[in-house]
Amino acid sequence: MNNGSAQPWLGKLIGVIAGFLLLRAEPVLGALVGLLFGHAVDAGWFRTPTRREDPYRVLGLTEDADDAQVELARRRLLAKFHPDRAVDAAARVDAERQTRTINAAYDRIRALRQSR
Repeated sequence: MNNGSAQPWLGKLIGVIAGFLLLRAEPVLGALVGLLFGHAVDAGWFRTPTRREDPYRVLGLTEDADDAQVELARRRLLAKFHPDRAVDAAARVDAERQTRTINAAYDRIRALRQSR
């Protein structure tokens, strides 16, 4: 899995070189260990989890918005980013991602308000 970098092979290359140089007594073993470590870096295994985005910001609201405003903002955004309105496959994938983000933000706001 690529972490979105432009060169998904760069970590592997640097890992092989570093492993080769660090373990000069066993260069093949060093290169192999470096390759495995580089692959792990390229795959994003060492990334810290990202913080959850503010659900109010996703919907374009502030925390003092009432339930009707939250519902209206959700409906407007869903109408804007509905996958059926996409013109091609790439736009449809993006619209589906946006729809999931909007619904997740709405669900998060509802859960936060129910826990009050």
